Amino acid sequence: MRVDQLTTPALLVDLDRLDANISTMGAAWPGARLRPHVKAFKSTELARRLAQHGHRGFCCATVREMEGMAAAGLGDDLLLANEVLDTARLGALVEAGARVTVAVDSSPTIDAAAAGGVREVLIDVNVGLPRCGCSPDDAGRLADEARAAGLAVRGVMGYEGHLVGLEDRAAREAGVAEAMALLATAHDAVGGEVVSGGGTGTWDSNRWITELQAGSYLLMDTAYGRLGLPFEPALTLAATVISVNRPGGWGVADVGLKALGMDHGNPSIVDRPRAKVWFCSDEHLTFGLKDAGEVDVGSRIRVQPAHVDPTVAYHERLQVVRGDEVVDTWAVDLRGW
Repeated sequence: MRVDQLTTPALLVDLDRLDANISTMGAAWPGARLRPHVKAFKSTELARRLAQHGHRGFCCATVREMEGMAAAGLGDDLLLANEVLDTARLGALVEAGARVTVAVDSSPTIDAAAAGGVREVLIDVNVGLPRCGCSPDDAGRLADEARAAGLAVRGVMGYEGHLVGLEDRAAREAGVAEAMALLATAHDAVGGEVVSGGGTGTWDSNRWITELQAGSYLLMDTAYGRLGLPFEPALTLAATVISVNRPGGWGVADVGLKALGMDHGNPSIVDRPRAKVWFCSDEHLTFGLKDAGEVDVGSRIRVQPAHVDPTVAYHERLQVVRGDEVVDTWAVDLRGW
């Protein structure tokens, strides 16, 4: 099948670009030093490709992702990098033979992990992002509490998510150094072999962690594309132009808010780079015809999202392509909670 035979909108993964991204990151963070974050792609088939390159440990954001990875035989070392209070499903994975670690940042999350049958935890430390994570000063106390509850404390985790998208590289590097100083202080108090953190935007500036939690580098988006990273845009959406208003100067394609992660801004039309996206509505993308080239009703365009993670989560499948040929289809089988 060719791309122009697909029903649109269709989520496309350029296989050669994906493999190039895997190789680039793997050269810098080989084997267990990289813990790919499956929230960015939500596909066990893509995860299996990473495992074939030696990355057998994975980072997850939801219990559903943990369950799907274990069911696919990819449960060697799964980290739920998120606090959760209902841990019975995680305990069931442990009983079935998966290695499960969960992030904890409070007494209730420690109690929940122990009660649900989880055996290993990381102390999640706030390093500047106003989200989850304990104060660095509380990390040692929580580690002692976790051990007293019968849990093995593997180390610490701290995500500098407030820095990964900074376009000013010097500011990004300075911020990472400051954030990781907090994590190092916590690690001194906690102990353990794991210092987990980082992301695509800090892949080459975070030199303090033992394992990198990166996922967006595999497919990329326009937000990370502004940082000048050495990863190629591998994800696009095939769309069809369904209306053209020449007097008004705009066209409309059949992809909108229900198919695109929009929290980082508008997508781009990559095969018509001078065409400006005006706005997206539920099922529509409106763009200016000026500088868009020859566009008619029925024309196909390719759109790159601004945020890869939620974009993938909207779709049921990834169409794997080389050029205009569809060479495989991968289910987005890790959707849901």
